[in-house]
Amino acid sequence: MNDLQKQQSPKILEKEMLLPFILVAILFPLWGFANDITNPLVRAFKDIFLISNMQSSMVQFAFYLGYGIMAIPAAIFIRSYSYKAGILMGLGLYAIGASLFIPASIYQEFYYFLVALCVLTCGLALLEVTANPYILSMGHPDTATRRLNLAQAFNPMGSLTGMFVASTVILNKLQVEAFRNEQRLAHPEYKEMLPSTVDGHLTQALSDFATSDPIAHQAMQAADLVTVRGPYVAIAIIASVLFFVYLFSKLPKTMSHDHPLTIGEIKDTFGRLIRNHRYVEGVIAQAFYVGAQIMVWTFVIHYGMMAIGLTAAEAQGYNIIAMMIFLSSRFICTFLLGFFRPGQLLMLLAIGAIVLTLGAIFLQGFAGLYSLIGISACMSLMYPTIYGIALKDMGDDASLASAGLVMAIVGGALMPPLQGSMIDAGSIINDIPSVKTSFLLPLICFVVIAVFGFRSQRVHQS
Repeated sequence: MNDLQKQQSPKILEKEMLLPFILVAILFPLWGFANDITNPLVRAFKDIFLISNMQSSMVQFAFYLGYGIMAIPAAIFIRSYSYKAGILMGLGLYAIGASLFIPASIYQEFYYFLVALCVLTCGLALLEVTANPYILSMGHPDTATRRLNLAQAFNPMGSLTGMFVASTVILNKLQVEAFRNEQRLAHPEYKEMLPSTVDGHLTQALSDFATSDPIAHQAMQAADLVTVRGPYVAIAIIASVLFFVYLFSKLPKTMSHDHPLTIGEIKDTFGRLIRNHRYVEGVIAQAFYVGAQIMVWTFVIHYGMMAIGLTAAEAQGYNIIAMMIFLSSRFICTFLLGFFRPGQLLMLLAIGAIVLTLGAIFLQGFAGLYSLIGISACMSLMYPTIYGIALKDMGDDASLASAGLVMAIVGGALMPPLQGSMIDAGSIINDIPSVKTSFLLPLICFVVIAVFGFRSQRVHQS
């Protein structure tokens, strides 16, 4: 009887879908790379352009705004044409957005970079709206969540690469970072000060330099922006090459594309989605998850510099460790899904993230930093699992439903500026540095995810 059950249990992936799965899974590292090479720019642009934490956090606002703008149009586009058309359009916008870093660096305008990032992520929105439901549709519905988790395991590979490039090609090469290190050496008394106080002194020294020698400062700024744009030019080239690879590749159709969607069909679909409580709660949970993920990874650098006294490159090194933990945990959690229900495991990991976030806030020194890094182990399962739970049994509605979940990524646009403003505003809990208390925001996010995990197994039976 047990052997019969094993034979009848659906496979994660059938043999005939292996090549299409690989071709689509290759896309997943693209947004991981773009996301994690962009995260360090929040701190880098703060020093290059001499702006506040809140202003520099607009990098994340612009980056994730593209998802909010493009998600629904992307879903309508692929539902009216094909998954392949969505991939091609996404790669095209991805390449264009990355190429816009060239004029942005020439004109040395912060807001030009924001426009470039927004265009780039419009392309990423198309790719995500396409790739996630496509992977879900490549096999039996009962194994869809495990199949998406497997594909999503490729995402952190891109993220890890992006972090490595950001650390070695950008942060280690910035002249503004060299200036900060020179100031540290010139002022041995900084060793006796709190890291947050030292960071303030270094920022002030940089501002004084810009005032006293504007020509030299502008030259330093120009050189640093050329350094920043280099990896994005590489992204543009890679995306262009991939465009032609997919243009000449045959990808199976796993849903009907007999005719473009009518306005009435779109209204009916969204009506069904709004009445689906599991889906609506999934969209909300996804928005909070993405916000938490971006805050945890973006502000690791701020945490390391302001709470520990690390350099930007050293702090980014710990971000790389966090991503390695995230990647390892993704495979472990995908395995555990064979023993736990998705909602159950999601809830347990969210509770773990809550505990570790409290550690990042209240523990001193490296213990707090290690707690912050440990959150990545808990986050690894969350995005694809929320996605899979929310899209369960959607059928042909999956492409438009996917748009709502991708649009939820806009949570990554809204929350980092709030955290940046909390850092600028100063501490709200006794003598705990503001960079630590700002992690109250991710804490709230993980509570929301834990509630969704609980409801998905007790109320929605996922």
